Amino acid sequence: MHSTSHQTSAQRQYLQPAGLYDCSPNGYTHVVAVQEPLRWLFVSGQGGENAQAELPDDFAAQAEQALANVRTALAAGGADMGHVTKLSVLIVDHSLERFEHWQSSVRQHWGSGEPGDLRPRFPACTLIPVSKLALPGMLIEVEATAAVPVAAPAAPAQSQASRNTVAA
Repeated sequence: MHSTSHQTSAQRQYLQPAGLYDCSPNGYTHVVAVQEPLRWLFVSGQGGENAQAELPDDFAAQAEQALANVRTALAAGGADMGHVTKLSVLIVDHSLERFEHWQSSVRQHWGSGEPGDLRPRFPACTLIPVSKLALPGMLIEVEATAAVPVAAPAAPAQSQASRNTVAA
């Protein structure tokens, strides 16, 4: 048995290992392999709050806003949704209905990589049901890891937030 591999760039390989079910209908990839040299972005958990810190009551609206917030955070680091290699998703009171809303939101940004599907491939993803999150009313939180080719343009010289660089 072997795994199915789909290469979409010089830096990323999306793997469907033999012996594991096809998870693409659920909106993720089992394994994303990346090659250096890359610049890594680690996006903290983003909730469904808008820029004015307003949080809708509706799960679907929060899921869409959380992904919009991930997109905004990635852009500040010179990346986009196509650079995301891994998501961690926390959902309060997880249910099939909420899972279906999450899948719908995911499909607005990523796809299966089938011929004709121009969306970036689904990233690897872990969904974690939780009883509550940091803020009252918060129903979803999405954390992202992105791998950006070193040759890709860096973030704009200055974003709205201040930037601090610390040597490793």
